Amino acid sequence: MISKLIDWTLTLSIVAIMTLVGNFIGYEVMPVTALPGIITLMVIVLIGMVIHEILPFKLPSIAYIGLLAFFVTIPGVPGAEKISEWTSEVNLLSLTTPILAYAGISIGNSWVDFAKMGWKTIIVGMLVLLGTYLGSAIIAEIILRIQGIV
Repeated sequence: MISKLIDWTLTLSIVAIMTLVGNFIGYEVMPVTALPGIITLMVIVLIGMVIHEILPFKLPSIAYIGLLAFFVTIPGVPGAEKISEWTSEVNLLSLTTPILAYAGISIGNSWVDFAKMGWKTIIVGMLVLLGTYLGSAIIAEIILRIQGIV
């Protein structure tokens, strides 16, 4: 468990650094300002991963992480306002970019494991990518038309 915790912390630290840089470059939020939010997110993720390892239920770790994040930000929970304030300094796109890059590298390093999931997984993955692309293109087109740019 200790080696997993060290591995998770190292991975999250790399993602955190990339997020701080992206947050600064893309959204001009100073890294010192976003640091409390990044640390808070890292702690929530680490606790969620530990819960995933400890509990006998076989839910995905993201379920525990999401539930934990939900509970600690409910209005009235001690510290919820501060957590919301800190994490509001971390922009979503600056956070998702390094995570998606890491996921892509992970899949790229384990094509054999990916292929073992079967052909249905590849089709679903391709449809998800196509849907994401088309959805983004449609939203961009609507926004550009509303603004009169197109």
